[in-house]
Amino acid sequence: MLVRHLGEVDYHETWLAMQDFTDNRQKDTPDQLWFLQHSPVYTLGKNGKPEHILNSSGIPVINADRGGQVTYHGPGQLVVYTLLNLTRMKLGVRELVTTLEQTVIELLGDYGVVAKARADAPGVYVNDAKIAALGLRIRKGCSFHGLALNVDMDLEPFTRINPCGYEGLEVTQLKNIVSDIEIDSVTDNLQQRLVSKFSYE
Repeated sequence: MLVRHLGEVDYHETWLAMQDFTDNRQKDTPDQLWFLQHSPVYTLGKNGKPEHILNSSGIPVINADRGGQVTYHGPGQLVVYTLLNLTRMKLGVRELVTTLEQTVIELLGDYGVVAKARADAPGVYVNDAKIAALGLRIRKGCSFHGLALNVDMDLEPFTRINPCGYEGLEVTQLKNIVSDIEIDSVTDNLQQRLVSKFSYE
């Protein structure tokens, strides 16, 4: 597995790069995890409804090909794109979602934060407030897109949408619960956990 740390990058360019990687990978192409942050952007999933964007107020809106509804990405949010050959790993989509959710729950537990998943709405929640969102696309048995964990960011743009299509859904971040958190340490922790979960060295 190749792990890439891309820093703060443009959403659209990164999305095109994910598509290109997935379309051109071969049966023996190593899997990749991309760790990054995005410049401010709203993204709509392939079945996303524009009415869930209440007021974009100058923030770009991009129609993406992942699952799910609308979400916001911005600096201070840790995004992990999971470019995995699920066929080779013998891993189903539901198993991948569960693995990603459980990994975030365990990571938050390291910081004394009790979190849970919800059967009716993919993602991770702390006291019913969403702290991590998931959105995936599967093509040729391979996944791309992934998860976004709110670490230390401006949450105000979430108030201008119905997050993940749920009116009034509260959104939180790790910084609101653990004041001395740093995104670099969270990134290192999450990387170690994901590489271990997927049985790579």
